[in-house]
Amino acid sequence: MRHVLIHLLTPLLMCVGMGLAYLGAFATPTPHELPVAVVGSGAAPQELARSLGEKADGALDVRTVAGRDEAVRRLRSQDVFGAYVPGDRGRAPELLVATAGSDTTATAVEKVFTRVAAAQGAPLKVTDVVPASKDDPTGQGIFFLLVALSIGSYASVAVLGGAGAVLPMRLRALLAAGTSLVVSLIGVAFAGPVFHLVDHGLAGLWGLAWVYSAGVLFVGVGLHTFLKRWTTLGVMVLFVMLNFTSSGGVFRPELQNGFFAGLHAFWNGAGFVEGTRSLVYFGSEGLGGHVTTLVLWLVLGAAVVAVAWAVEAARARRASGSGAESGSASVPGSGSGAGSGVGSASGSAEVGRRGGDMEEEMEEAVGV
Repeated sequence: MRHVLIHLLTPLLMCVGMGLAYLGAFATPTPHELPVAVVGSGAAPQELARSLGEKADGALDVRTVAGRDEAVRRLRSQDVFGAYVPGDRGRAPELLVATAGSDTTATAVEKVFTRVAAAQGAPLKVTDVVPASKDDPTGQGIFFLLVALSIGSYASVAVLGGAGAVLPMRLRALLAAGTSLVVSLIGVAFAGPVFHLVDHGLAGLWGLAWVYSAGVLFVGVGLHTFLKRWTTLGVMVLFVMLNFTSSGGVFRPELQNGFFAGLHAFWNGAGFVEGTRSLVYFGSEGLGGHVTTLVLWLVLGAAVVAVAWAVEAARARRASGSGAESGSASVPGSGSGAGSGVGSASGSAEVGRRGGDMEEEMEEAVGV
């Protein structure tokens, strides 16, 4: 019963963690300093921008831009997420958005300026200057690609750490690199020929996916040395609870609370999602920063593996020393035979126990 109750801790902690993470990140999306622009250089656009900023009470960061072309340029560089062109001389007001950057953000901006246009007694024309792929109209396919890559990566950690625990760390590290390559190729197949999420930039997307997956695997394989059967829970905290919620794939950080908005700046899921958007839709604007984020996570994973390698080597030396002392203390003769039998039995029991632990760990990971 104690054994069962200890194992039940993992799903119960996952229940608490997933509830806190997903509801905390997604339950009440509210704009915070969301950058938008009013187009025009006269007194009227400046007054409208000032009035919107005051009424928004911190929800919007409203600025003015001189003309429509400048507004489009800022949308394509993601400096703003909506640009309002006031109507005049019988022309309806127009809102410029870029749904490829975030469909939910574009929807939030549209709600704001629909009310502004209604107050002026005119219907609002919405123009999408950077639309998502026709086979991914909401632009959230990239987020679900992140989910697939993450599950393939962190679920493999349990196999490499459990079944592969008898292998030297250098072989586990090579297997992690190879597994991440396979995971990234599967991801590219999904993004391209299978679901047509993107119609160009597949080579760059493959590179982003491989670096992302390798970072997850290296961190997980290294942590397994210290966490053992709790590794699955640990990598789920890192690469599901905190990762998916801060990636910007559902809501951008401007619609989230400060905690998840802060994680978006340096978490690896955000690096993959924003890097892919930049590569595919925004002319690689800001791509270098997102690649740097992914590379730093890969470096972190390599460092964790190196520390784990050193710790395992130290443990092996201590075990070897203990075995030598035990052997020198044994007395030849009939007693030695009995001792050998006991040692063999205890060794077999240890192997059986470790095998059971590995099987339970992998079953638990696959079940999750």
